[in-house]
Amino acid sequence: MFKFLYQYIPLKPLLILGFTLILTGMISSFVTPIKPYKYTLKTIVIDPGHGGSDPGCVATSTQEKIIALQVSLKLGKMLKDSFPAMNIIFTRKTDKYVALNERAVMANKAKADLFLCIHVNTSSSTVAYGTETFAMGLYKAEGNLAVAKRENEVILLEKDYKEKYEGFDPNSPESNIIFTLTQNAFLDQSLSLAAKIENQFKKSKRFSRGVKQAGFLVLWKCSMPSVLCETGFLSNPAERAYITNDSCQRIIATNLYNAIKSYKAEVER
Repeated sequence: MFKFLYQYIPLKPLLILGFTLILTGMISSFVTPIKPYKYTLKTIVIDPGHGGSDPGCVATSTQEKIIALQVSLKLGKMLKDSFPAMNIIFTRKTDKYVALNERAVMANKAKADLFLCIHVNTSSSTVAYGTETFAMGLYKAEGNLAVAKRENEVILLEKDYKEKYEGFDPNSPESNIIFTLTQNAFLDQSLSLAAKIENQFKKSKRFSRGVKQAGFLVLWKCSMPSVLCETGFLSNPAERAYITNDSCQRIIATNLYNAIKSYKAEVER
């Protein structure tokens, strides 16, 4: 009878199938399923503009470097209080000079997820006011070039700036134009964060001058989404009173905090 069954039932394929099912069951009992990777925003670099021998823009006795540091420290505390596991890195926590290229190096070494540079604006007109946030990119208007040029001129304080910045000359229009052709690989994310920052300022009844693009040396070699925020005009007496007031600085820091919180939720989702 077994001979009869062997002639009409293909036993070899059945044996292979059975062995395969047994082996699969054994493997599945030992191997832990791979969980899908979930991105989390772990490290933020906060960069208070200027510092030390570089005061930034100055009006009366008020210096940009001091306001930028005060707002930055307030923001850092808010982030750390809300996200204890988050790594908050400052390019400076005191009044000291840090070269522009060193700020990007710090962020890259830390493998930061975000780079936020905090500044204060100025103008030849005392009536100019409002906030604006920049991402690295091509100039869309002459005003954008003027802001970037002013912020980039700080490299003239460094003796070897031509070697450090690959021949970049902040006083040369041609140099600025060529420089901005180097696009940020994280432009979309940078613009998203910039938009969130300006929206938060609007919620606080600040006048937003919008999201802009320009060629800032401090953002040039950042290997992560990065923006530069001009939090107000020091040259405008009314706005100077606002951005030097401790309570108002907390509002500015809260605006930045809420934007980062929203951005964090978006990219992690």
